[in-house]
Amino acid sequence: MEMHQLRYFVAVARTGSFSRAAEQCHISQPSLSQQIQKLERGLKQKLFDRLGRRVLLTAAGRMLLDRATVILSEVDDATRQLREGDDERGGRLSIGAIPTIAPYLLPAALEKLLAAKPDVELSIHEGVTQQLLAATVGGDLDLAIVALPINEDRLHVEELFSEPLYLAVPRRHHLARCKSITIEDLQAERFILLDEMHCLGDQVLSFCNANGCQPRIACRSAQIMTIQLLIAQGQGISLIPEMARRADAGGGKVYRRLAGTQPMRSIAAVWHRHRHHGPAAEMFLTGLREIGKKFEKIRA
Repeated sequence: MEMHQLRYFVAVARTGSFSRAAEQCHISQPSLSQQIQKLERGLKQKLFDRLGRRVLLTAAGRMLLDRATVILSEVDDATRQLREGDDERGGRLSIGAIPTIAPYLLPAALEKLLAAKPDVELSIHEGVTQQLLAATVGGDLDLAIVALPINEDRLHVEELFSEPLYLAVPRRHHLARCKSITIEDLQAERFILLDEMHCLGDQVLSFCNANGCQPRIACRSAQIMTIQLLIAQGQGISLIPEMARRADAGGGKVYRRLAGTQPMRSIAAVWHRHRHHGPAAEMFLTGLREIGKKFEKIRA
């Protein structure tokens, strides 16, 4: 068993395709297939079931995938530690964040890090939750900032803070003049939500359904700022996170807290349980924790 064989095996397991794995690993597909076959012969186990264009892990493959991921993560960490030891001024840091967090939280969280380590090699990736979790498990990201819940045993999850979701309505909407708004008042309203791939859209729907409201979805969008603009134009209402409300400099809308049960979301940092954090990652995490404490103080 050789390291490059493990990398090819993991790539095939993640992509579900020999061709995509070969492209990802920058080798030809025949060469990758030969290395996988050598790995299977050496282990005397079949690792994949090849069903036409589909590639599925066997029971032996699933067992090896967990071990291989840990092995590759530890090797990559050892390499990273050695490199960072040669470059203590900067280092490398790869961060992921979901789009409903990245523009509002990352600038403040990175400010102290970049002031102390201006030479850090920084890489920022925005993506939906499942993409970020897969990249973090696979070692492509040092850590990611996501919304809970997260169910992935291979990741360490550190909750940072919780924030309320505010009702956003057009300024001339009849609800804008109400002193108290309940979830029942929203039953007949047109909702503008994020696309289904974004967890915030699911969180809004789950909150409404759990409290006896069946939202009438008028429109979906990929960006919170687009939703805010549509609300300002009178196209509907939505529930918007506190950090997006604070960053909203546009007019035409008002934000209100709902009476009764308050919708919330919890923000967390996640990283691989076997991942070593260099100085840059530790400093970034410290900044995130400080921001989290400020959010909790504001809520209190």
